[in-house]
Amino acid sequence: MNREELEWCVSVPKVELHAHLNGSVRNSTLFELARVLGDKGVIVFSDVENVIMKDDRTLHKVFKLFDLIHILTTDHSTVTRITKEVIEDFAAENVVYLELRTTPKRNDSIGMSKRSYMDAVMEGLRAVSSVDVDYSPAGLKTNTFNGSTRKKMYVRFLLSIDRRESTEAAMETVKLALEMRDLGVVGIDLSGNPIVGNWSTFLPALKFAKEQGLYITLHCGEVPNQEEIKAMIDFLPHRIGHACCFDEENWRKLKSAKIPVEICLTSNIRTETISSIDIHHFVDLYKAKHPLVLCTDDSGVFSTSLSREYNLASSSSRKD
Repeated sequence: MNREELEWCVSVPKVELHAHLNGSVRNSTLFELARVLGDKGVIVFSDVENVIMKDDRTLHKVFKLFDLIHILTTDHSTVTRITKEVIEDFAAENVVYLELRTTPKRNDSIGMSKRSYMDAVMEGLRAVSSVDVDYSPAGLKTNTFNGSTRKKMYVRFLLSIDRRESTEAAMETVKLALEMRDLGVVGIDLSGNPIVGNWSTFLPALKFAKEQGLYITLHCGEVPNQEEIKAMIDFLPHRIGHACCFDEENWRKLKSAKIPVEICLTSNIRTETISSIDIHHFVDLYKAKHPLVLCTDDSGVFSTSLSREYNLASSSSRKD
């Protein structure tokens, strides 16, 4: 990777629209949290140490790390800490508009509700000190804070519905998003293990969200389920993420509908959804002038940054 090109990519003001909060945690923070839980006997630290500190992770270690992150990030203070750090990391990369997505979690053992989880996220947002943050929806100016002449960053939130959830749980997340509109929640994401759950389970909640004016983005085509992909395109979400495993008919439908695609190059290669950057569909969409945006997906898990994604995209588009 050319250092000068990467430095230029860092200097460019950028937009990040597909970043999972828990997947963007710093390795150093995960290491620290894991050591604490190891000392408490919750986990065996020696079993996870190498997984955390290794940048070039195999697919197996990627999923092992996701499991570990879920264990490490289920209390309010940790959620607040990682939110602050993740936002500051994106700010350091010259990201000027960030949509951060997260699944509101319930943990009855510590009194965590979906709302209190999001309150902890908001507390982390308000603790950001490296940059001025605006998290108010369009037209409202009351929630801008740390006002000064320093660099400004706009942060919005997408609440994620996990594919393991029921229709009722999905609807609860949508209603929470509506409650928190004035706090910068702008939309709903459908994510999680793509081989779990049925599209029909989440459709009522997604329809309701759309009717209420929330923006919808769907993880779509991470596995070759053409029937689901077709149904998702027919729903006409505002954006989709990944779009890796489309057949020709659904590919034509996507282009015809002009649904913007969140492109996550490194994620797709690391998870082996796409075998090589040389055959990634980014170039096809780019040449067709289809609306798209480069994103990190999980910058911590996949050891990348938005600047690196820009640099990688530049290299792949020049090759073709």
